[in-house]
Amino acid sequence: ERLRKLSAAGDVKGLLFVLNEGIHGNIDGMGHERLYQKARFGTKRLIEDYVAEVVSALGKIAAARSIPRDEKRDFFRRAQHCYGRSALLLSGSGSFLYFHVGVVKALWDEGVLPTILAGSSGGSIVAAVVCTRKDAEVGAFLASDKLASADRDPEVRRLAPDEVAARLAELIPDLTFQEAYEVSGRHLNVSVAPAEKYQNGRLLNAITAPNVLIREAVLASCAVPGVFPPVMLMARDEAGKRVPYQPDRRWVDGSVTHDIPTKRLERLYGVNHHIVSQANPLALPFATDTRKQMAPIEAIQHASMATFKAWLNANMVIFQKPLELVPPLNSLANMARSLINQEYTGDINIIRPPKFWSPTKILSDLSQDDIDELIDTGMRTAWPKIEMVRTQTAISRALDAILARIDKGGDDGPGHRSAALKKPVR
Repeated sequence: ERLRKLSAAGDVKGLLFVLNEGIHGNIDGMGHERLYQKARFGTKRLIEDYVAEVVSALGKIAAARSIPRDEKRDFFRRAQHCYGRSALLLSGSGSFLYFHVGVVKALWDEGVLPTILAGSSGGSIVAAVVCTRKDAEVGAFLASDKLASADRDPEVRRLAPDEVAARLAELIPDLTFQEAYEVSGRHLNVSVAPAEKYQNGRLLNAITAPNVLIREAVLASCAVPGVFPPVMLMARDEAGKRVPYQPDRRWVDGSVTHDIPTKRLERLYGVNHHIVSQANPLALPFATDTRKQMAPIEAIQHASMATFKAWLNANMVIFQKPLELVPPLNSLANMARSLINQEYTGDINIIRPPKFWSPTKILSDLSQDDIDELIDTGMRTAWPKIEMVRTQTAISRALDAILARIDKGGDDGPGHRSAALKKPVR
């Protein structure tokens, strides 16, 4: 009511004072998923009215000529820091990446796709397709006929490494992370894991690796250990030439270490609201959506899985020394432990429904019918979450849009449009 009165009176300074007291997400639990368990939309009027009033007030402050630009920027930066940001995280998926396409398409069609996207393995392909194109081009590239291979072998077989690289070259422009941000205004994040021991995985983006080329980063994130060879990353130097990036290092499937890199997104972008599209066939048994009210059988399954994780970790400690005597077995055990101990869900979870698929299809070139089915499943699974996404991301989307306009003429450091490399996009 206070915001409404100030807005009606045209008191922009008053709005600024009130909102300076702090804009915080999930006030009084208004973002709790259980609010959406019975009725997906239409019954959260009070929450929707509050969010709409805050967004309206932010717009009026941004448009006010009586407030200096520096003061606006300072306010909106602090507001964004307090409120946080939303990100869409696309899990590893193999050939089931088309489920992610359906999820992204559903969010895109409704205008609620976050500007921060992270992907691992198959999810990195979808994220890269979206984050390397202008808004006007995204919709067309989410069509199933654009994503299917025209030269597909009718025999279901595993794709060869050179075939994967060729498909990526068709789908992803030859851009660096910084150049992609300059083109799309979206933050692309790709998870990669080291092929060597005792190294840490990385999250590649326009902040941590602005000159790294996206194609090789995605290829590395898709390099399933033991199936595809490790990949050397490439970068573009000051002269525009392709050069090796850390030539002594090789990288593999990012989902091995960080399928859903929530912590790193929090640190880099201030993300505190994670929308997760989960289609990883290895992770689905562990991806329980604990934020919703679970049925008794789901609660039992969740408890059983937690017990299994604890048992496995205890045995890994006991057998650590013997396993070290057999390096291949030790490597496999460590990989299994990493996969099992990861968190695979976020604040809003869009999880691929259980359905048996032939294991031979996981890394194969799928038929048009399979692609259409997965895209349709992704869209249908995302639709019940749309209003939740819309309400919970409205303020952060408004802050992002306002700051993008304010920052357009200034230099705000790496990862911002104004800090893009001053050379032609290739």
